Formats: sequence, C-alpha cells, structure tokens
Amino acid sequence: MSWEIILMFGVLLSTVVLFIFEIFPVDKIAFFIIVSLILLGLVSPEEGISGFSNSATIAVLALMILAIAMEENGVIHWLTSGMGKVKSLPIAIMAPIFMFVTASISAFISTTAVVIVFIKIINQLSEKYNIPKSKLLLPISFAGILGGSCTLMGTSTNLIVNSVSKNLGAEKLGFFEFTTLGLIFLGISIIYLTVALRWLPWGSNQNLNQDYKIDSYITTVRINPDSKLAGKKIMDSFLFNNPEVSLLKLTRDNHIHNSPGKYISLKTNDELLLMCNLENLARINKSENLSIEDGSHWNPPVKTKQEETDNNEDSSEFEERIFVELLMLPGAPLLGKTLANLRSFMLQDAIPIAIKKRKTLVNNHERMIRSNKNRLKLKAGDRLLVEISKEKLYALESMENVIILQEFNEVNGDSKLKRYFSLFTLILVIALAATGLLSIMVSALTGVCLLLVTKNLDLNSVYKKVNWQIFFLLAGMIPLGVAMHNTGADMWISEKLLGFLSGQPHYIIMGTLFLVTMLMSGVVSNNATAIIMTPIAISVAQGMNLDFKPFILAIMFASNFSFFTPVGYQTNTLVYGIGNYSFKHFLWIGGLLSLTLWLTATFLLTKML
Repeated sequence: MSWEIILMFGVLLSTVVLFIFEIFPVDKIAFFIIVSLILLGLVSPEEGISGFSNSATIAVLALMILAIAMEENGVIHWLTSGMGKVKSLPIAIMAPIFMFVTASISAFISTTAVVIVFIKIINQLSEKYNIPKSKLLLPISFAGILGGSCTLMGTSTNLIVNSVSKNLGAEKLGFFEFTTLGLIFLGISIIYLTVALRWLPWGSNQNLNQDYKIDSYITTVRINPDSKLAGKKIMDSFLFNNPEVSLLKLTRDNHIHNSPGKYISLKTNDELLLMCNLENLARINKSENLSIEDGSHWNPPVKTKQEETDNNEDSSEFEERIFVELLMLPGAPLLGKTLANLRSFMLQDAIPIAIKKRKTLVNNHERMIRSNKNRLKLKAGDRLLVEISKEKLYALESMENVIILQEFNEVNGDSKLKRYFSLFTLILVIALAATGLLSIMVSALTGVCLLLVTKNLDLNSVYKKVNWQIFFLLAGMIPLGVAMHNTGADMWISEKLLGFLSGQPHYIIMGTLFLVTMLMSGVVSNNATAIIMTPIAISVAQGMNLDFKPFILAIMFASNFSFFTPVGYQTNTLVYGIGNYSFKHFLWIGGLLSLTLWLTATFLLTKML
C-alpha cells in the first residue's frame, strides 16, 4: 500500500467520522475535503474544485430551483389538492394512496420538497379530522425516497452515480432505464408498509396548545405601580381563585419565595413566576396591568385612548397577530439557539413562544426545564412556535431551511397562469431529458431560464430557498472520488474485495456490494456513499469481466435505501421529529424493509449479469 493510498484512507476515514458524529455541517465538511485533498497532493487544484463545474452538481442545482418554482407557484399544492378527499377512508386504504401519490410526484420533483408539502397536508387533516399522522408520515417519507429512485432526475444520488460512472468509462443511464426496477421496489414497499401500519404509533392529535404544552407555559410577570394586584393578598386575587393559573414563585427585593402562601400581600415590582395558558396570559396582561417578561410570549403594546378611538373600527394588533409553526431543517440558521436568544436572530416582530422537541414533555420538572431559556436548544426536526403579525409572515418564508407548516400563504387567483405555465415547463424539461434531445443538466437549465424570462421565478427567492448545503456537499465529494481514482485506492479496495469474493456465485458478489453500500448510507450522506462506492463497484465489475450496469444500479438503489435510521435521508429526519417516532420504528420497520429490498434487488440485479 502506497503513502498516497494511506493518506487517501486518512481523509476518507476523517470524512466518515465527521458525517457520523455531525461535528460540522455538511458544507463545512465539503470544504475540509477539498482543501485536504489539494494540500496533500492527492488532486490538483483544478481537480479539487472540479465539483463546482461538474454536470451533476449543476443539474442538481437547476432541479432544486425548478422545485422551488413548483412550490412557490402552487404546482405541488395543486397536484396534491385532492388528497383531502380521502379523509373518510380507512387508514389501511388512505396510507397506500398517500404513498403512491408521493412517490409519483417525487419521481420528477425534489423528494424533500414533495414530502414537506405532504407533511403540511397531513398536519391539516390530523387537526381537522383526527387522522393519526404518525401512521402516514413515515410511509410518505419512505415512498418519496422510493419514488425518487425511479427516474434519473428523481434524486441527486442518481445523477451523481450516473456522472461518476460515465467519467470512469461506463455507459450513461437512460432517463427511464431503471424505472421498472424502481416500480417493483415501490410496489413491494407499499404493500409491506401498509401491513406494518399496525406497528406505527397512533400518536396524539392534539391542538396547538396541547401539542406545545402551552396550557402549562411558564412565564414571569412584574406588578406595575397602578396594578390592581398591588396591596392584595394572594388569596384575594385571581392567582388563588383561578384553577388554570398557578403561582410557582414570588421574587421580591432579590428574595425568592417558592410556593408563596395565600396570606402574603403582593407589592409593586414583585416578580411572579406563573404557569398558565396563553389565553389567561392575554387576559391578565390586559386587566391586571402586569409587565410580562420580554421574549417569553407575545406582548402587544399598550395603546392610548386616542389610538383606540382612531382604530375602533379596525382589528387590534393582538387580533391581527397569528401563531406560526416553523419546522427546522438541517442547516437552518436558528439551530442551536435557545428561546432566550432566538429573537435576536429573527425579525423584531416575531416572538418565539415555545420549542416542540421530538419527545413530549410531560412532568413538571421537565416543564420547569422548558422555561429555562438557556437550556432548551433548537435542533433539526424540532418545531418552533412563533407569534407574528400576519402582514410580516412573508419575512419568515425567506428564512433558509425553515419551513412554515401552516398554510397561511394561500395562492392568489392571479397565480393560476403561473401554476399552469410552471407545470408546462416541468413537463417540457422531463420530455427533453427523457427523449434524449437534451441532457438533464441542459434541459433543467433551459426550464429555469424559461421561468426567469417569463417572470414566473424570482432569483431573490431562489438565493434564499436553495439548499446550498447539498450543492457544496456534492462539489466537495466529487473530488474525493477523483482522488480515490488518482491514488489507486479504489483499485486497492476492489482487489481486496475480488480476493474475498473470488469464486463466489454472482448473487453473493452483488448482495455483498449492495449490503455494504446500504449500511454505509444509513450513517453517511447517500450522495457521499454513492461517490465513494461507485468507483469501487466499477472496479469489481471490471476485475470480474462482468457488465458494469447491474453494479452501477446496485450502488444507486442501495445509496437511496437508507430506511433503517432517521438520519440517513433528510425526509426521515423531518418526520422523525413530527411523527412522535422513536429510533426503533426506523430500526425495525425500516430495517425489515431494507432487508426485503436487499434480497429482492440482489435477485433482480443478478439476473442482469
């Protein structure tokens, strides 16, 4: 083994460790890879930055932009608008319908964008019709992944595998060349997941207050000089008579009284730690003249009598303010922030109310921890409840990797033409790529250009909504594949595999390669897995004088089939936090699905040899 190969394995191992333990965001890891490979001399500077000009990277970027246009112009919402009609069907029939529609759209539009829209739809159905969302979210995530695996443009992994293999001398894949295999895997998965619904949790279809435990929200208020509470004993105030309000602590002159007795008289500037719901906080703030701690909830400004007179025909600011539920995607700028410092990272008008973690906080101790704004931090998959004026809602939509789960932004009537034109553009892109008249990259860029020229797409929105982490990840990982080929690391690994698999039946060879790739994709990015494993698979096929195509398809499908962990694919991470799932649901239900697809794929791909 040469020093170059040893250095290559060092970079590769470091990359895998960084991915597994999420020490840095994936875009930072990508830059680490590029710089390391160049400084160690494993690639030339030109090869190190070749990922930024790679056709697959540009194609993925163009397809992400198309997905943004489809969502903004209402195409995805329109395609899924009829899903509410299935609300009266049994869950065993509803789930397969949701999975089939999700997979069908995901075959041509970004899987993450499609799944996010379905998350919104399922949330609305859950709230209105008491439909158990936990029975639907995991199946639509899996179906979206499977649907994206059916066409060449369905997922970035397919494009990457095709690009890497083509650079290594393999024949490029056709747009629908492996669709039959993808549909077989999808059909098996829909049947399996429909049967497995009984083992998914029923969840709890709670309203907004219950879901965020706002009924036991804790905040601090201060008694103002002209408050009605000043001079009253606790037993003579609403603090004692209202069972929905609990006084947890009283602070006076820096002296703390925990669980203060009912005979204590309240004084001006006393600080009270209360546990109650937002409705009671609103009433208390208005009738008792208390100052509520800034940032702990909405706190509408006090209007003068003249202002109230002038605006008596209009809705008050409180009435115009709405609650918005935000979903945190990986890479969101709010990740790692606490309730105490969230407001400085958001627009001034937005007041963070509560953070919804994956697990529901049920006991009083955890509720008290929840009130400590320096301890509870946002993570990917968490939901944040924000109070904001409806007029400022547009500002939240521009935040990167933050999704509004509520459907406040209805499609305007004059956007119907945009919707139809955007759908026409998508169909044109698919037709040009599928017929081979243009490559996927050129057809996607043509579609983006067409939308821009006709003003059906705003670049300012694109800059804010494109998932740049994926773009930089691809740009950083592609040189890794180049370095493996330059150093001979791929040949070294393939030689070891050939020595291990020599004389074995074809199904053992194919099954081993598929299984290793699938297991790696569960802990490492599926794109990273594809870039690492594709050169190895081609080298193994070449060493055994076998057809490249079945090996390429094995890497492509196996890299996508990361069902057994909630972190293997972005959509799994999203539903993990929303659907009240535990790791075991992915491990057992997703793991058994992965096992089933592994055996099926091994059989079908071996038949192609």
